[in-house]
Amino acid sequence: MLDKLKFIEARYEELSTKISDPEIINNISEWQKYVKEHAEIEPVVLKYKEYNEATNQLEESKEMLKEKLDDDFKELVKMEVDELTAKCDELTEELKKLLIPKDPNDDRNVIVEIRAGAGGDEAGIFAGDLFRMYTMYAEKQRWKVEMMNSNDQGVGGFKEVIFMINGKGAYSKLKYESGVHRVQRVPATESSGRIHTSTATVAVLPEVDDIDIDINPADVRVDVYRSSGNGGQSVNTTDSAVRLTYIPTGMVVACQDEKSQLKNKEKAFRILKARLYDQMMEEQNAEIAEARRSQVGTGDRSAKIRTYNFPQGRITDHRINLTVYKLDAFLDGDINEMIEALITSDQAEKLKHVD
Repeated sequence: MLDKLKFIEARYEELSTKISDPEIINNISEWQKYVKEHAEIEPVVLKYKEYNEATNQLEESKEMLKEKLDDDFKELVKMEVDELTAKCDELTEELKKLLIPKDPNDDRNVIVEIRAGAGGDEAGIFAGDLFRMYTMYAEKQRWKVEMMNSNDQGVGGFKEVIFMINGKGAYSKLKYESGVHRVQRVPATESSGRIHTSTATVAVLPEVDDIDIDINPADVRVDVYRSSGNGGQSVNTTDSAVRLTYIPTGMVVACQDEKSQLKNKEKAFRILKARLYDQMMEEQNAEIAEARRSQVGTGDRSAKIRTYNFPQGRITDHRINLTVYKLDAFLDGDINEMIEALITSDQAEKLKHVD
């Protein structure tokens, strides 16, 4: 760990020189790249300097104990050694956390896709509940929600709903939500009072820039058609809906929520890019599958991650075995306790691999 920290400190000093170099300042793109890296490693360097100061003080105090001291002064030095030892241990743990590799997607906006799973109409209603939960959570975070595409099921809820959440750090908070969510309750349509189990799948994808993923226009077939469902007079009378088919993989993305064909096409391409980027990341992660299995991570999309049990008023996350008993508040977007617990658990696992 100390070798890593020495290297980072040396790099920090090198970057400090570079960002003050007039030649580099004139090259704005290069200068911005160095400034960004400098800002990212600065907290590590400052904490490392604090650690070095504390360890130097500790060594000086230990040396003093080897000298002939009167009893009262010796006792004071011993107390100082104990305090500095505890401080060094605390700083070591903080440095380990800072050395955990940062997910490059953490600061990005997210595209969230929710689909009804097993359970018929009740699964669609549950998908709608999850959509409401995430939009309310986003409001609490002062993030902006933008609808991308939806497919109503007619009796409330969605067969599928796709939306974007714009906000700094959205992916860092919501990436743990990918997976199968299960609900246990008596559906409104159930007359006998029997508890049903239904599911919905959630996929959280980081929004990507053009530089992150390059799509050859020749690889995409664009079809336009007339929108279906609710949406106002012009939505159902013009060919405003857009369907993209990515020919190399057969991946299909459709958007019909906007009245403008151009806007639907733009949104569809944003979703397509996010899905292709996510697919690329999944392939890379497969190469380190063993390490990934030891972490909370973003999980296997087919894995059941959470159960919402209405009769008992509880939510249980099966990855970290955490149960909270505030179902109504949770579905109203009060999910931060669960998200913070998932982040803490993931960090604890990753700390085991920081030497």
